[in-house]
Amino acid sequence: QVHLVESGGGLVQAGGSLRISCVFADPTFRSYAVGWFRQVPGKEREFVGATDWSGDTKRYSDLAKGRFTISRDNLKNTVYLQMNSLKPEDTAVYYCAAESLGNWNARLDEYDYWGQGTQVTVSS
Repeated sequence: QVHLVESGGGLVQAGGSLRISCVFADPTFRSYAVGWFRQVPGKEREFVGATDWSGDTKRYSDLAKGRFTISRDNLKNTVYLQMNSLKPEDTAVYYCAAESLGNWNARLDEYDYWGQGTQVTVSS
């Protein structure tokens, strides 16, 4: 059963912007925290940022601060990751994940559900 579906990835030039989405089919996920992670081949999946269930509390990793913004619209069952000033090193598969307690978390193992990922490629 697919719980989370990412979309919106693609190819963008350095300095450009992209917004990717994470849609959850089950409205129960409105009470879940959602995190964004990314991974490149040969490297560990890394934390990008997360929002609590309400969207009131958000945290970002250093790589995302000042460039990426997370928002959520629980009426649309969707969480967004807006990425600005993209760099070639932002190229990765981006994943969203849901955590059932509703509190943001940077640890991968705290998340209960994962999407399939969406590829973001930033050209120089």
